[in-house]
Amino acid sequence: MNNVGDESNPRGFPDWEERYQDDVPSMPWFHPELDPDLDGALRTLNISSGSVLDLGTGPGTQAMALAERGFQVTATDLSETAVKKARALAKERGLSIDFLQDDILECRLPGRFDIIFDRGCFHVFAPERRPDYLRCIDGLLRPEGHLFLKCFSHLEPGEEGPYRFTPDEIEEIFRKPFRVQSIAHTVYQGNMEQFPKALFCVIRKASRSVALP
Repeated sequence: MNNVGDESNPRGFPDWEERYQDDVPSMPWFHPELDPDLDGALRTLNISSGSVLDLGTGPGTQAMALAERGFQVTATDLSETAVKKARALAKERGLSIDFLQDDILECRLPGRFDIIFDRGCFHVFAPERRPDYLRCIDGLLRPEGHLFLKCFSHLEPGEEGPYRFTPDEIEEIFRKPFRVQSIAHTVYQGNMEQFPKALFCVIRKASRSVALP
């Protein structure tokens, strides 16, 4: 994890462990309720149960909202502090969620999931690490399982912070072993006065194994 201003970190990403020492509800991406785009996708696809991996859970709000709806939830984050804080809050609310510290690029999670929700991991990885991300997602998602991905859109101004993507770029990156079913223009709900522009992508894993490059 690099610090802001580090020469090897030109996009200015924070040290995630240090970042989660701060007041979590004040973070720009904090959203206490289920992401409305995920909510809409689950309703449209008539998905109301199954195993879910909340990838990069951060504050844990999405994991808790999904657990409250009856999903079997595992939630991971690179930051051990984020995991500890989210685990404590879930316990206070009487929710059973498996919170784990993990690096998705070197994933150690056992088992597979029906759903993976990524509300902010993929778009922080440099292009050369995206194949590692794809391999890990492929290994964690069951055949015909869904990846719900939210990432910064090319319509969001600026260059620092998360990488921006066009719908065509998402289609190309996830072409194998997945099927991109839909991409919608949306925003990142949170604490910012103006919500960043985003893409919400519904991606499904193929029913048969496809060799990754």
